[in-house]
Amino acid sequence: MNKNDKKPKMGGPRHGMGAPVEKAKDFKGTMKKLLAYLAGYKWALLIVFLFAIGSTIFSIIGPTILGDAITEIVNGFIDKISGGKGINFNALGKILLLLIGLYGISSLFSFIQGWITTEIAQRVSYKFRKSISEKIHRMPMGYFDSMTHGEILSRVTNDVDTLSQSLNQSLTQLITSVVSIVGIFIMMIRISVPMTLLALLTIPISLGIMGAVVKKSQKHFQKQQEYLGHVNGLVEEVYGGHNIVKAFNKEEDFIKDFGKKNETLYESAWKSQFLSGLMHPIMQFVGNLGYVGVAILGGYLTINGRIQIGQIQTFFQYIRNFTHPITQLAQVANMFQSTAAASERVFEFLEAAEEVADTDTPLSIEGLKGNIEFKHVNFGYNSDKTIIHDFNAKIYDGQKVAIVGPTGAGKTTIVKLLMRFYDINSGDILIDGHNIKDFERSQLRRMFGMVLQDTWLYNGTIMDNIRYSKLDATDEEVIKAAKAAHVHHFIMTLPDGYNMVLNEESTNISQGQKQLLTIARAILADPKILILDEATSSVDTRTEILIQKAMDNLMKGRTSFIIAHRLSTIRDADIILVMKDGDIIEQGNHEELLAKGGFYAKLYNSQFEQIA
Repeated sequence: MNKNDKKPKMGGPRHGMGAPVEKAKDFKGTMKKLLAYLAGYKWALLIVFLFAIGSTIFSIIGPTILGDAITEIVNGFIDKISGGKGINFNALGKILLLLIGLYGISSLFSFIQGWITTEIAQRVSYKFRKSISEKIHRMPMGYFDSMTHGEILSRVTNDVDTLSQSLNQSLTQLITSVVSIVGIFIMMIRISVPMTLLALLTIPISLGIMGAVVKKSQKHFQKQQEYLGHVNGLVEEVYGGHNIVKAFNKEEDFIKDFGKKNETLYESAWKSQFLSGLMHPIMQFVGNLGYVGVAILGGYLTINGRIQIGQIQTFFQYIRNFTHPITQLAQVANMFQSTAAASERVFEFLEAAEEVADTDTPLSIEGLKGNIEFKHVNFGYNSDKTIIHDFNAKIYDGQKVAIVGPTGAGKTTIVKLLMRFYDINSGDILIDGHNIKDFERSQLRRMFGMVLQDTWLYNGTIMDNIRYSKLDATDEEVIKAAKAAHVHHFIMTLPDGYNMVLNEESTNISQGQKQLLTIARAILADPKILILDEATSSVDTRTEILIQKAMDNLMKGRTSFIIAHRLSTIRDADIILVMKDGDIIEQGNHEELLAKGGFYAKLYNSQFEQIA
């Protein structure tokens, strides 16, 4: 694995105090796009807003009613001691029923707004994933060359999950926190202005302590995240190639390297967690000092008859509830940063340039034979680096064409251009005289059957994997294709035969057997043009001979391109194109090229000498 490859960071987003939060490059612009995306849910969001406000208001009123109940109890005791009737249980019962009703309505509103918010968040996630999935199939191949699989996968999983979680939590938290702060402040002022001012004095002290701790701990959190990535990356890299590590006796080197990184992770982790952990007890200590001050002042005001005794208890509840939404707002701010960062990556992907649109008046592929012509084709994966300079070739239908040359000569690139995985910079590629740009991509690719060196099989039965190239094929047609690829006998030796399920990695069959299945898939497709890119590289010599015979039958009457490094496999090709540095430097059949004594002859003779 290349160490320069980007690896997605493992673990979920961290929103704790002092933890670093990924920020978007354009926060305002991204949030505008997200709000526009949410515009379709405006009425649902309005209901969430109203129910969140209602839930919060009812819960704010609760402590005041509870304070009235305590006042009623205390006054009843005093009255009883003075020889009166004592506690008025009818009045107390009404107060408690009102309190239960308020908290019940608050819970109901909270449940409704939570249900609607979850529905919105999941629907948005669904739409984003659907849009990304559809977008992937419209993206040019060049885009995927510039990004790792992990980065693209992260768009569908991590970024959309972050969006879903943030929307689900931050929307209601933002509303309830703001309403709570405003509502509680009003209720506190209503009870006592001096007590409110005294309680608010603790807030700047708390914020100052929080700022100091965050400033101190953030660098340790950043280092912790960095080395967590290093440790995870090292484990993934080493255990992914565990056999190689053992073969070269590098276990000790790995243990030392891992130990150093793990030690750094340990140091930064305990410092960050310790400093972050200090925040709660310090804040609690400052809050308790505030409680003491409020208790003394409240007692004084009660003695002077300015407030009721139950209002002191109510005020304590408001103080406790006042700091919580402030902390929530800080967390919401962090969530919005993460939401913006995740949204930005998703929108970047959704807004990325797509493949050039197909022609409005596409030609039909019906009746085409497979005559192919390359005329002055020029191409480079990057605009500043041309790899195919001036490629010219004419291939007639039914011909067997081999493309040979050293690694990096452009052999596979020619095939990719033919199937319009990439569009050429200049020149023309013609099929039966028609430019390939005049066909729809999907229709054009129906003409081709391809067998690659890197096999691809999905989680399904062998029957389904072969049928992948022709979904309406009957079982008999699938079996016939398997026999032509000389894989039928192997399939019948398996426990479930054609119904055997291949796992995702296809580890239950060998690499050569995978290749045979992909060849059967290509045979079933019955294409006009066949492409074999090192198709027999993973099979033994005996199997290769059988496949060559099957391929000879398959290629009769079809234009066939064979990309090969083993020149012994293409000696009977009608035409051999010898490529070097993006140009055809020689072409002809095997005997003609050997007689020339040029580059092909040197390649062939060098392989013959290696075998000898």
